[in-house]
Amino acid sequence: MIEVNEVFGPTIQGEGKRIGNPSVFVRFGRCNMSCTGFEVEYETPSGIKKFSCDSYHASDSAFSDQWDRYESSKPLIERVNKILPNYKVDIVLTGGEPLLYWKDEEFQKFMKYYIDHGYHITIETNGSLDINLIHDWQKKILFSISVKLSNSGESVKKRLNIKSLTNMINFADESYLKFVVDKLFLSKAQEEIDNILNDIPSVEVYLMPLGDTADIIDKNSLSVIEMAINNGFKYSDRLHIRVWNNKRGV
Repeated sequence: MIEVNEVFGPTIQGEGKRIGNPSVFVRFGRCNMSCTGFEVEYETPSGIKKFSCDSYHASDSAFSDQWDRYESSKPLIERVNKILPNYKVDIVLTGGEPLLYWKDEEFQKFMKYYIDHGYHITIETNGSLDINLIHDWQKKILFSISVKLSNSGESVKKRLNIKSLTNMINFADESYLKFVVDKLFLSKAQEEIDNILNDIPSVEVYLMPLGDTADIIDKNSLSVIEMAINNGFKYSDRLHIRVWNNKRGV
């Protein structure tokens, strides 16, 4: 069973290696983390106040009544195809945590359909789950791996899986890491990122400012840019938030 929070686009990819590319997003429901440390406050449908990341409507199962469920990939493909333009766009699988569905045969069929039809597939993942990579077509997937640091509020054991990171980096050449950092967390982030990079194969690294509004991103961006320059990393802005703040479906 595949659970989908929303499908939207065409829009632009707002962050990471493919930033600015025309894209259609499929946001999957459920996540294996809560990331309360990112301090985005929200209220569940039952009125409970919580803190999480800015995708809480997909990661928190309290919103699951709002998700669509698919036993087959076919109706999901039909739904996506209805909003595809007459040119090739990126297909971005995000969440939540889309790799929770990796072992689902229909999830694999969904991805393969678009790769076979010449689309570029990006999976936005936290990189903490073990997955089997065995098919040649899976090498064409871009794994955008947003490894969570301690500012997420998650334990090291839960958020860091060196085996999984190594597997994705070695298997899919385009894979890269993306770390969310704010100006009050720079020294600790530096230490944690260095430790991670020492334990995995060489990989492209992006730093991205924490924030679910343009104002918060503005407060963090300069410090994050300076950290990226000092380390030879790349900086990723969050264009979708600068333009639309945290509005859904754009």
